[in-house]
Amino acid sequence: MTTFEKTPDWLDWHAAPSRPRFQVPRGAVDTHCHVFGPGARFPFAPERKYTPCDASAEQLFALRDHLGFTRNVVVQATCHGADNSAMTDALRASGGLARGIATLRPGVSDAELRELHDAGVRGVRFNFVKRLVDAAPQQDLRDVVERIAPYGWHVVVYFEAPDLADLRDFLLSIPVPLVIDHMGRPDVAKDAHGPEFEAFLDFMRARPDIWCKVTCPERLSVSGPPALDGQRDAYRDVVPFARRVVEEFPDRVLWGTDWPHPNLTGHMPDDGLLVDFVPRIAATSELQHKLLVDNPMRLYWPDLR
Repeated sequence: MTTFEKTPDWLDWHAAPSRPRFQVPRGAVDTHCHVFGPGARFPFAPERKYTPCDASAEQLFALRDHLGFTRNVVVQATCHGADNSAMTDALRASGGLARGIATLRPGVSDAELRELHDAGVRGVRFNFVKRLVDAAPQQDLRDVVERIAPYGWHVVVYFEAPDLADLRDFLLSIPVPLVIDHMGRPDVAKDAHGPEFEAFLDFMRARPDIWCKVTCPERLSVSGPPALDGQRDAYRDVVPFARRVVEEFPDRVLWGTDWPHPNLTGHMPDDGLLVDFVPRIAATSELQHKLLVDNPMRLYWPDLR
């Protein structure tokens, strides 16, 4: 049996998340979550930059039900490389309640693309975060886009705010819809109306098919989680950034837990508190419904709308 030793100091997912006070609307979708392994069944990639804890599809679906969500979008994690087996296994086990985002390499076969599509994959992820992946040639990425375009898939991109200037022209040249992970990882110690975040918003304004996940306050926050007395005001410094995106682009925003929260060392978020973050960034029931139901259904289950 294959065994793996988790990266030292990285935390396991929260074992007993609270039940959210905010009741998500019926049909809500968690559009950013992962499955890891189990490593004995789905080995991690030799070229990975980290080794996570096991986090199975069954555990993900139990969390989905606990938080009140109906559907998931499972994003392929870098620790599995381009072997999408764990992710597609989760999609098939979901009974149609999950879609997937794959990692692909140039030269992927037509048979594999069809198999991924039939399993529920609807996009491919390009990761530009240097500490997580080695840089891929842009031509290789263009080749992948050319292969997925006939399936109607989109591209999910993960980058950090300082890298947007160098990536902007390339990203805008991609001829399929784009979904930006985690608001492009802004520096929330800066002004939400300052030039750096304004550059990100200008990027979103450049095309009407650029979507944004207002996710991962636990990764972006400097102020950190709530005090132990139970305050539910966690990650307050992220709120003005996320609210700007939600209010300017109400029809192009998505939300997700990022469970099981890989690569964290400072604290492991309570997923119930993360759900309670939603009404602080989407202030009305209309905005909440768009964020959690209408937008993800339009992008991932258009045939059910």
